[in-house]
Amino acid sequence: MRVLVVEDHTELADSITRVFRRQGLAVDTAYDGSTALDLVEEVDYDVVVLDRDLPDVHGDDVCGELAAKGVRTKVLMLTAAASIADRVEGLGLGADDYLAKPFAWPELLARTRALGRRAHPERQPELVRGALRLDPARRTASHSGTQLPLTTKEFGVLAYLLGAEGRTVPADELLAKVWDEVADPGTTTVKATVNRLRAKLLDASVIQTVPGRGYRV
Repeated sequence: MRVLVVEDHTELADSITRVFRRQGLAVDTAYDGSTALDLVEEVDYDVVVLDRDLPDVHGDDVCGELAAKGVRTKVLMLTAAASIADRVEGLGLGADDYLAKPFAWPELLARTRALGRRAHPERQPELVRGALRLDPARRTASHSGTQLPLTTKEFGVLAYLLGAEGRTVPADELLAKVWDEVADPGTTTVKATVNRLRAKLLDASVIQTVPGRGYRV
């Protein structure tokens, strides 16, 4: 899941980013609305966690821009204003969910994951292809009944390839969806992760390399 955190309080923004990354999400961070609008033009985010009270381009305006574009990106709006009227107004602007500050970390993560699932309603709860099975909710994967001890990025790569349903996925697409802005596109990060993933499968040939195009299951 690719998430954009938009929060002008840098300490809070960085804390959210750290928590999300520890939970396996690919996260970019914007500290103002202008940067957020630039990023959503470049990246197909699943979820935007958006502070409503931004100082330059207001969070309402960012939310309105996203709604006007008709993108599938889901918006979780954060604000210190917790009245029912505030929540109703925020949802009316196009936000998909609303969470008042201060919030509990487990709730923020759960709401973000739920919105991510809604961004891809066509995906099955469990991804299955041949003898490979992957459960995104429980974060488990198995091959011919044997549980696979995958790292966060290995799990993300396998989930994305399974979700592609046999389509060849370019390495730069994997980098964009499984990693985030701290990944260097000039490195062999994707290739190295795919090789480690193959080594943990009972049959490494399940993940095929299509020369000049990418990878597929």
